[in-house]
Amino acid sequence: MSDIAPDILRIATVQLNPTVGDIKGNLAKARAARADAARQGADIILFTELFLSGYPPEDLVMKPAFLAACMAAADDLAKDTADGGPAIIIGVPVARNGKRHNGVMVMDGGRVTAERHKVDLPNYGEFDEKRVFHAGEMPGPVMIRGVRVGVPICEDIWGDMGVCETLAETGAEILLVPNGSPYFREKQDVRHQVAIRQVIESGLPLLYANQICGQDELVFDGASFAVNADHSLAFQMSQFEEQVSVSVWRRGAGGWRCDDGPKAIVPEGAEADWRACVLGLRDYVNKNGFKDVVLGLSGGIDSAVCAAMAVDALGEERVRCIMMPYEYTSADSFADAEACAKALGCAYEIVPIFKPVEGFLDALNLIFAGTKAGITEENLQSRARGTLLMAVSNKFGSMVVTTGNKSEMSVGYATLYGDMNGGYNPIKDLYKMQVYALARWRNGNVPPGALGPSGKVIPQNIIDKAPSAELRPNQTDQDSLPPYPVLDDILECLVENEMGVAEIIARGHDRVTVERVEHLLYLAEYKRRQSAPGVKITRKPFGRDRRYPITNRFRDRQA
Repeated sequence: MSDIAPDILRIATVQLNPTVGDIKGNLAKARAARADAARQGADIILFTELFLSGYPPEDLVMKPAFLAACMAAADDLAKDTADGGPAIIIGVPVARNGKRHNGVMVMDGGRVTAERHKVDLPNYGEFDEKRVFHAGEMPGPVMIRGVRVGVPICEDIWGDMGVCETLAETGAEILLVPNGSPYFREKQDVRHQVAIRQVIESGLPLLYANQICGQDELVFDGASFAVNADHSLAFQMSQFEEQVSVSVWRRGAGGWRCDDGPKAIVPEGAEADWRACVLGLRDYVNKNGFKDVVLGLSGGIDSAVCAAMAVDALGEERVRCIMMPYEYTSADSFADAEACAKALGCAYEIVPIFKPVEGFLDALNLIFAGTKAGITEENLQSRARGTLLMAVSNKFGSMVVTTGNKSEMSVGYATLYGDMNGGYNPIKDLYKMQVYALARWRNGNVPPGALGPSGKVIPQNIIDKAPSAELRPNQTDQDSLPPYPVLDDILECLVENEMGVAEIIARGHDRVTVERVEHLLYLAEYKRRQSAPGVKITRKPFGRDRRYPITNRFRDRQA
């Protein structure tokens, strides 16, 4: 292709949904996207980080066969560019001189014309790239269609290694950044700030391309954008939606400027959280080959919200709800569970657990003789329900949706091999009061792409009544836990903010309550290690981002 410098550049930004390990499928997506971009008149098409392998591939990149398959796919894709269509910038893991790199290839004229490697490997939170990749050398710009383009890769613009400044100093005219940036609440504001800082430091406009997909606990929300050299937002793509969008860039006396591109509104608050949960659940179910899901619908808020998310993600025909009553199940719970399933339009069945529970108690009668009934007997109810759900899962190939919230998971208010059974939990990283907030939001809104119905899908009585596990007569959660507004605030201080007990008490909380919650939080670590994966919503979900030892005697007890 000609290297004559153009004055107009049409750049296609790709935010699609690749699947980790599906190299052939990702290659097919890349080809389809390039054809779309060509129809839109694009000169360059920018894909996201490690698009051909899927991101994050984790230890897959340590397998030589996997790397070889990725490289073969890249070679095939490069040959496509002999047709004179758009040049390609695409992420692919590469092996060079005995080292593995998080790489980007530039393809044009039927071949790979340049390759760059990620310099700043993230090693915090959900990222541990230093385990599997080697850092690249400080890059210079690459020539694409007569334009000197800097291609920093994701963390290269987040860190302080000066990658963008180096690119500017070595002649780059524009920064095109492939990213794999996962969602957490208000993440888009953080991305904009990061991009603007690099624009200020480099003096160059920046295009930020981000993938959209659910990958285990992580959700990637797209929301690709560009910032001009004057720090203005040049364009904004949608969030949680696949798109190939072309933006028009013009060269003037002050350099390149984007003056035509999409102007989407990025959702905030409850809508963004809801859509993240739905996307994470949908991709987990579909990419792992489950035909449908099953969950226990108790008449409580958590299972109702999970059922609504499942219907939004998969459609009513792929969601099966089972009410499993025992002698402590209230009439309200019967009515509320049925009303919720009816509003959602999904299958609903009642399977009483009296006989299984009594069978367990009978089998344990001699061993338990002379002891007082208590939590052990209560937990048998939960374990009976978990066993029944897993039996349905095994029989019909359905995935069990787990329904515990972050407040419960924090303090161990959940039963191993009972209500913790299941394959995936869409609300795992939502505190109890956030679950209520999402229920209220969903009753008044239908998010884009949702397969569920409009109207009140969660009966008002479920939102209004006091939460209860209903494992004993007249039980409420607050019999053994602080009120959820209090509990959630203490937990956010301990988990999200790593605050000390004295700091939390200074916020107005009772010392005994704070110390008890901290003790329960540490005590329940062994349960959380055995819990199903779930969508990351906060900055500090359990698992990838918060790794505390199970054996741990530390307690913050200051005089």
